Amino acid sequence: MANALKFVSMPTDIARAYQAGAPDANGQVPERHISDGDGIPCRHCQQDVGAGEPYLILNYRPFPAPQPYAETGPIFLHAKECPRYPEVAELPPVIAIRKLFLLKGYNAADRIVYGTGQLVAPADLSAAAASILSRDDVAYVHARSGANNCYQCRIERA
Repeated sequence: MANALKFVSMPTDIARAYQAGAPDANGQVPERHISDGDGIPCRHCQQDVGAGEPYLILNYRPFPAPQPYAETGPIFLHAKECPRYPEVAELPPVIAIRKLFLLKGYNAADRIVYGTGQLVAPADLSAAAASILSRDDVAYVHARSGANNCYQCRIERA
């Protein structure tokens, strides 16, 4: 299928480094908090952090190196080890229950491909990402919160 895709979460080695206290994209140690159970989406397992569970807030740069288009921003991560969401076509559970996402296509040089940005509901997210990925100049797509612009995951061709 030409428009098959997969959702790609934060790499496990990066999650484990932050969980062990490595500095974030701002050079700061991740903040540790306790979840009240109200919408704390982990970017590694793609599940909400349960009430009473510890989590981290940190600045994340989902790009290989700093450059003008390499956005950083706050994300949540379980403070304890959690399994990585598998690289599959199924919409991650934490995305499915949210309201709106910003999708943006990036080229092989990790630069935004203008004209690809769009706000979509979870029900339309897979089709919209597949449409963006059908462009030859797009290497991958980022899904970000439509309300706060926080990075959620990367979407690639399967």
